[in-house]
Amino acid sequence: MPFLLSGVQPVLVTIQPIDVQIREATRRDLTSVLALYSQPALDNGVVLSMEHAEHIFEQMLTYPNYRLYISVYGSLIIGTFTLLIMDNLIHDGRPSGIVEAVAVDPEFQNQGIGKCMMQFAMDRCREFGCYKLMLSANLSRDRAHEFYQSLGFQQHGYSFITDLVSSPTPSNTVVVEFNDDN
Repeated sequence: MPFLLSGVQPVLVTIQPIDVQIREATRRDLTSVLALYSQPALDNGVVLSMEHAEHIFEQMLTYPNYRLYISVYGSLIIGTFTLLIMDNLIHDGRPSGIVEAVAVDPEFQNQGIGKCMMQFAMDRCREFGCYKLMLSANLSRDRAHEFYQSLGFQQHGYSFITDLVSSPTPSNTVVVEFNDDN
């Protein structure tokens, strides 16, 4: 089934024995998405206020290919993830995808919901001609590592982060100047 970038058509996925629909989230879905993010394994159960979440959601919509998706079973939102497809000036100009903020309702875990969401993300990236889809999982989340590896994701290289919230600003700043004489 073809997907549309703007107003993405919902995709019905059959997972034995339930049918799950994956679609772009709307502002009305944010309460349920925040409930999914309140799981203790995700940010220690700390979630944004609705006002803050609505502001960020509206900001996300200003990016050309950055969307929040949800998995719906009946009238229940049982899973969510974000997908960013970004352009590149390397790799022959082919875009790449990044999946973030993956969550599945604990009552629906181990039923193929996460697999369907990741397959949906991979399919979207293929449609855009992405050369890769990336994600990261905390080192302590062994079950998540096994899950992503079962879907064909491979550990690749090193992932580096710096904590910009609690890290002090570096005291030694290097300034590089370029001039046309060189």
